[in-house]
Amino acid sequence: MIRINSYLHREELLEIIRRWMYSDVHPADAARIPRLVHFNQAYIARYLREFAARLCGGLFGAEPVFRPVTVKGELKDCLAARPPYRNERIDQLIRDYTAFPGHYFRETPFHGWLVFVGREDEPAFAGSMRIKRDRRLAEKAARRITGRIFDRIRAHADQLAEARARRLGIQPGQLVTTPEDMRDEFLRAEARLLENLRHGQAIEDGEPLAINDVAGLKLILPGERLGELESVLASMDGCSVLEKEQHTGHYNAVNYIVRLEPPREALLAEPLSAGVVEILKRKGEDPEAAAREFAAFVRAGEPDVHLEIIVSDYQETLESEIGRCMHEDRIIEQRLRREYRGSMVKNMEYLLEYLFAFAASPRRELETLPVKLWDRYLPDYFDGVLKELYGIPGT
Repeated sequence: MIRINSYLHREELLEIIRRWMYSDVHPADAARIPRLVHFNQAYIARYLREFAARLCGGLFGAEPVFRPVTVKGELKDCLAARPPYRNERIDQLIRDYTAFPGHYFRETPFHGWLVFVGREDEPAFAGSMRIKRDRRLAEKAARRITGRIFDRIRAHADQLAEARARRLGIQPGQLVTTPEDMRDEFLRAEARLLENLRHGQAIEDGEPLAINDVAGLKLILPGERLGELESVLASMDGCSVLEKEQHTGHYNAVNYIVRLEPPREALLAEPLSAGVVEILKRKGEDPEAAAREFAAFVRAGEPDVHLEIIVSDYQETLESEIGRCMHEDRIIEQRLRREYRGSMVKNMEYLLEYLFAFAASPRRELETLPVKLWDRYLPDYFDGVLKELYGIPGT
């Protein structure tokens, strides 16, 4: 149902997620999921840096410098510290940020790098790269899946209304439906779908939904250089632009979805990070075997991946981090705008968050899933599930 196109072995992960929606766990899942998560994270970090180095070299004529960061405050500080030009709005944004830094979600976790270019003593800040965090990926995937399921429930509720109109001998357009009737028909349609899931009956889900932005690059570039950027992308080996989207209004930027064929053998020359090795050791894996398995994982995976490039000038980038369209504010607004708020929405998010949490935890066995889409839970329950995964006593 959901295909993460920045990952390798994405069809395998898609099938696991589909099975888990029916609470169908296979014995091999416990060993396979940590590899699908951590080997992909390691591979994304490699191909993202390699791609950014080639792109920045073509755009700026200099090799970029990457500085790892772990919280958004480091990115916001860097943007505010050295504006390449000034005006009244930029000065106001920076003054407000400096006066009230705690208002700007500075502690938001960020798995990424700042990108600097230039030959001067202090290279210019050119943008950032990031790998979407597991929790945000779980939230986005759950939102996309339940959005599609919501459409199916609503369509079935419409069918119930049409059947009611036929029983009354009138056209559906003549039917007067009270809010109570609409709610009842929707709940009946939802209950039927959840019952199908409970009994393992396949629900039609159409073509898999795509997530293309787990790997992302943000560039600070004036609009007049977009043509140059596209020329550089067109000249790069194993690179093609699949989509281009212009955002105007409250949020101003250009988004590209790029298909990339990374140089796999060159990327495999780098050893696995100590962090990945340590996680796999906790799972009972031999470190040397893990390195061999990673190479086999990459070589057996798809030749291509998708990544996102977001381009905006300095002032619009500043607005997106500390101004009128701050990224964190947009996330909160997105959550509040959800049309479908049934228990299945949160359960789907719990289920996918559990998949990524299991991959990072020391737990080695996975016999059953603690969350079923058709049941109902309070948030306290899932808090306890995560604590139990990591051996933290409940309160």
